[in-house]
Amino acid sequence: MSDEAFMRAALDLAAVLKGRTGPNPTVGCIIVKDGVVVGRGATGEGGRPHAEEVALDDAGARTEGATAYVTLEPCAQRSTGAASCSQRLVAARVARVVIAVADPHPFAAGAGIERLRAAGAIVEIGVLEADAAVLNGDFFAQVAKQSG
Repeated sequence: MSDEAFMRAALDLAAVLKGRTGPNPTVGCIIVKDGVVVGRGATGEGGRPHAEEVALDDAGARTEGATAYVTLEPCAQRSTGAASCSQRLVAARVARVVIAVADPHPFAAGAGIERLRAAGAIVEIGVLEADAAVLNGDFFAQVAKQSG
């Protein structure tokens, strides 16, 4: 399957919970190793757990060298003080992260991407970006309103 096909699967996972993740964005994550999906996750109701957490837990020990397809940039910090999604992806030794759209929220805003790259992960942004932006249009509008 192509990057677009795996990202479409992640978007489909996220879409199931659209409108039920509270103030948090609706995110989907698919983890693929050697062409096989080993983990799937979507943001939980009310916004927790995050999609990456669910997918990493689902993948278990099969994450080293894998590719994560995430519909929104992984967070760089958490309001709860727990490990961020970018930290979890680094700790899981994911080799490549394909992101549909960057996250403008201050808890990400490029810092998640920077952390992944600093750890040596290959990061690609923009796969099905328009679809991901539509999925989280309300979230993007909320962040823009709070920012200014």
